[in-house]
Amino acid sequence: MSQGTALAAPPSKPLINRLLELIPGILLLFVIGFAGKLTEQGIKDFGKAQNLTLPNIEYVLWAIIYGLIITNIIGIPKIFKPGVETYEYFLKVGIVLLGARFILGDVLKLGGMSLLLVVLELAVAIILMIVLGRLFKLSPKLASLLAIGSSICGVSAIIAGKGAIEADDNEAAFAIAAILALGAFGLFAYPAVGRAFNMSDQAFGVWAGLAVDNTAEASAAGAIYSDAAGKIAVLTKTTRNAMIGFVVLGFALYWASRGQAKEVKNKGAFLWQKFPKFILGFLFISLLATVGVFNSGQLASLGNLSRWAFLFTFAGVGLRTDFRELRKQGLRPFIVGALAELIVTIVTFGMVLGASAVFGL
Repeated sequence: MSQGTALAAPPSKPLINRLLELIPGILLLFVIGFAGKLTEQGIKDFGKAQNLTLPNIEYVLWAIIYGLIITNIIGIPKIFKPGVETYEYFLKVGIVLLGARFILGDVLKLGGMSLLLVVLELAVAIILMIVLGRLFKLSPKLASLLAIGSSICGVSAIIAGKGAIEADDNEAAFAIAAILALGAFGLFAYPAVGRAFNMSDQAFGVWAGLAVDNTAEASAAGAIYSDAAGKIAVLTKTTRNAMIGFVVLGFALYWASRGQAKEVKNKGAFLWQKFPKFILGFLFISLLATVGVFNSGQLASLGNLSRWAFLFTFAGVGLRTDFRELRKQGLRPFIVGALAELIVTIVTFGMVLGASAVFGL
């Protein structure tokens, strides 16, 4: 083997070494998430002891705030970073376990209603991003990545789309930075708007699932509003995530037809490759709960495990949001993304209010 080949393909580390690398970051996620839980409970206990009516700020928000403080003021030492990145794994585990708290009939009912709203959201987001990208003279593939990310599931969709349309690394970095910045803003803005309009838990959960791009931020925004809203936000966002294969396939076929991406030879295999498999896990657990496989104690245990998984997730949301890095990416993608997100937010808000009036969300 030549020296160049050896450098290009270094030997992989043993599994035990890779697992040991994750431990410091996972412990950091736990400490931050648990600190958020303790803060929430401490404020409740203090208010009760002092006969004060204090705002009930969920542990979700405290975990995110603590993560933001550490990342943007102290910084994350390199030893913690591999483990911190596992927050997306805990997100998927939490969503799968959350299936135990849904009867399949409710999933299908809300999923059907959500699907209609998701299709409308997809059309609005994609068209807006493409039109605004042209107006602001963004590169066509950057506009495509922004359209994919804003219409489906943020960073994950951008990463899936990058390879499919053969976009450059810097275009993907710009798109990801814009989506992350908007997601961080949405964490605080959406719950405030929901409370200002006195939205029901279900209506707000559907809106958060439709309007917030990243799955972690959508789940967090719903959970900040209420536990019930968090469940609905996850379900609606999961319905939206299920469309990723179709949207990425559409963009891949478009760029392949222009000779600027590889041809998609097997569309069925492509869709299966892009489909988020954790959705199947969620539906399977929901099916088991529907047919009575779990007793009440087991359902409670699965629900608690889901909350613990989300505790790690929300700590990771704060830790991975570095405002200094976001500023380096420039303003144009952010402006395009912000304008499109604002319009999508208003449109989906109107759709949810309309669905609430007609279907009683």
